[in-house]
Amino acid sequence: MITRKSFTRPVTKTSNPQPINKKSKDWIIWAAWADRVTFEDIKRETGKTESEVIKIMRSTLKPSSFRLWRKRVHTKSIKNLKKFREDRKKIRDKSYKNYL
Repeated sequence: MITRKSFTRPVTKTSNPQPINKKSKDWIIWAAWADRVTFEDIKRETGKTESEVIKIMRSTLKPSSFRLWRKRVHTKSIKNLKKFREDRKKIRDKSYKNYL
């Protein structure tokens, strides 16, 4: 029988950690790619509007990556807080109706 001297749990590393400086361009790009960070959150943290974030993304990313990001942002309701709340309300109402 083989015994282990010590067991350590593996450390799970995130593939894209959050940059420390929230005023940097790196943080804006990270937040723009993150699904749970809305444009309103980005504006609150950095003062950059949605159109300014789009300009930063366009100038920083490769053209194919920018197109992929725009398609993702356009189809996901979670990037805009108002759309997100509306979609959540629809889901909540639908699940409530199914419950009855």
